[in-house]
Amino acid sequence: MKRSGHNHHEGSSEACPLCGHAGSAFQDGEYLSCPECGGLFRPRAAFLPAAEEKARYEEHENDVLDDRYQAFVSPIVDAVLRYGRPTDRGLDFGSGTAPVIAHLLREHGFDIACYDPFFSNTPGLLEHTYDYIVCCEVIEHFHDPAAEFERLHDMLLPGGRLYCMTMLYHDGIDFPNWHYRRDPTHVFIYREETILWLAQRYGFSSAAIDGRLIVLQR
Repeated sequence: MKRSGHNHHEGSSEACPLCGHAGSAFQDGEYLSCPECGGLFRPRAAFLPAAEEKARYEEHENDVLDDRYQAFVSPIVDAVLRYGRPTDRGLDFGSGTAPVIAHLLREHGFDIACYDPFFSNTPGLLEHTYDYIVCCEVIEHFHDPAAEFERLHDMLLPGGRLYCMTMLYHDGIDFPNWHYRRDPTHVFIYREETILWLAQRYGFSSAAIDGRLIVLQR
């Protein structure tokens, strides 16, 4: 990656892994808050070892034919079907143990490959460019979101779309009791302002947010 080497310790604080700004303790202290991009991030020392992280993902008993799971991912699937064409080349980035999005899109004749660092680790897929990339419940797991968003942007063809699904934090949420932040593999939580910040920082031409669905266009 071109961008690395943030100083992760500025005084006693830790630098935001998205923008490099010093974070400060947030509410219960399990996360730090970034005053620059608005992101909430776990201190690096709290990250699970890779084997434990993988084991957590394997606990997700997802099945591509499960109606509830299909309904859960439907915002991304519907958006790809609305904006895309079957001839477009797509990538499911972080496809997990049961790549339901790829399954559903392929049923509509769409061409989509699956990449996952734990379950479908085909690094050659990251050397190609795509008309669209989907990241469903993935970006909150990014240990190095700066590098990942740069890579995702660079893998998109001009005009291509990045479809992300995640839960955004806002001040109306009871953070200490929020289920989303209790998952130890959720290491970076975004606010709406964080999405707008990274869209500008990484050169996306537009950012649309609709509930859990985020669409960034190159």
